[in-house]
Amino acid sequence: MGKPTGFLEYTRREDGRRPAAERVRDWEEFHLPLPEEIRRQQGARCMNCGVPFCQAGMIYEGKAFGCPLHNPIPEWNDMILSGNWGHALSRLLKANSFPEFTGRVCPAPCENACICGIYGDPITVRDNELSIIEAAFGAGKLRPRRPPQWSGKKVCVVGSGPAGLAAADQLNRRGHMVTVIERAEHPGGLLMYGIPNMKLPKSVVRRRIDLMTEEGVTFVCGVDASEGAVAKRLLAEYDAVILCCGAGAPRPLGLDTTGISGVCYGTEYLKAAVERAQFGKAEAAVPSASGLDVVIIGTGDTASDCVATALRQGCRSVTQLVRRPRTDYLDAAGSLPLDYAHEEALAVTGQDPRRFGVQVQSLVAGESGSLTGVVTTEGDTLPCQLLIGATGFAGCERGVCEAFGVEADRTVRTAPGSYAANADKVFAAGDMRRGQSLVVWAIAEGRSAAAEVDRYLTGYTNLVRSIGKMGNPPDTGMEKFQEIFSWVLGYSHIDSGYPQW
Repeated sequence: MGKPTGFLEYTRREDGRRPAAERVRDWEEFHLPLPEEIRRQQGARCMNCGVPFCQAGMIYEGKAFGCPLHNPIPEWNDMILSGNWGHALSRLLKANSFPEFTGRVCPAPCENACICGIYGDPITVRDNELSIIEAAFGAGKLRPRRPPQWSGKKVCVVGSGPAGLAAADQLNRRGHMVTVIERAEHPGGLLMYGIPNMKLPKSVVRRRIDLMTEEGVTFVCGVDASEGAVAKRLLAEYDAVILCCGAGAPRPLGLDTTGISGVCYGTEYLKAAVERAQFGKAEAAVPSASGLDVVIIGTGDTASDCVATALRQGCRSVTQLVRRPRTDYLDAAGSLPLDYAHEEALAVTGQDPRRFGVQVQSLVAGESGSLTGVVTTEGDTLPCQLLIGATGFAGCERGVCEAFGVEADRTVRTAPGSYAANADKVFAAGDMRRGQSLVVWAIAEGRSAAAEVDRYLTGYTNLVRSIGKMGNPPDTGMEKFQEIFSWVLGYSHIDSGYPQW
């Protein structure tokens, strides 16, 4: 700890945001970085606790505490304070493959576990993390690192979301020939299509994919692995296949939508919006909210992203229906927190778009079958030409599972503590195995699956599993050495390969 009194001398300062009334007129990123001097003060607030729960990544009483990647947070906070950005980067990349993603979209369970937050405000861990990786990219320090030699083993990763990218990145560093196949036109999965540009710029996703390509990873888009012939070919050509296709099957709305148009799910709507705004695809599967009355069912990140997207598309009105009562969302001070989208709705419409304790009871449609309104459980009718369901996900889609012959219910079944599916040389990771979760958990799953696949291919591994073996004993040699560090300290001391600057 470089400054023992830092948490007493400095107050929490989060990254700024562009004014809501201004940013809602475009799709550009709304985060504003702090000056370096202020950032160093934020690093100085870290106490380097005797037991740093911020990096614990543990499940206790059904709740997650700390970073699932076991990020050595106090170490790079200290390096921010001292201005040693090179060492901060090397520590950060030991545990996190993509800090530029988590630094923007992670809800920061590390901050919820910060001891400073017990009697005050937690450290700005997420903002500090983002500042390190963006400083590195800005200084040109993240250059391609191709493996010194290739193993001769070939691995196919199905799906290019955060879990698939993390698995591909780790296995490529071990010298395996990695090919990532993606059903969509562009790689990135959830990162590309499921998160709006103002939260996660697509240039940031492409920047990472371009870097991975230069390092030796091959990306092939427009390939649907749910086709039996494709799955058969992949199993024949590759030594291992990792399924990272997410948990995109939406939870049904429970409404009779037969013959009614104007109803869609949140992920469909966000994907169509990205295709229009970022890729110039005029004809999308879901209509734009321009000039429409929009009703969104659900809460959470997807619902907020739908609100923000509808405002940018020029909707006539937007209402968000939340099932639970307002009291369930109040903070310790009794105030109702505002997400970025709710700030924008206030700036545009003058009111919070949320109605609590209300759901849709039935739909109203015209003679042509077009949606015209929704009847709520409170008995009133809201004008609505576009109804968006953002109520979560029911599990993974079955097509890929059936094509590869893997057992699945809501998720792919694997042995306890393992990522191996029942089918020979087939593995699964991310939401497809874990169920709907956070980007940071998907990255942890991908890294852990990569370690298991590496050991399957070579007989040993020096990759660290972010998610522990759930009681399985450590192996011998280097893996045992790393397992000890991973369990005791929450991370490994194996060099990340990035020099200081």
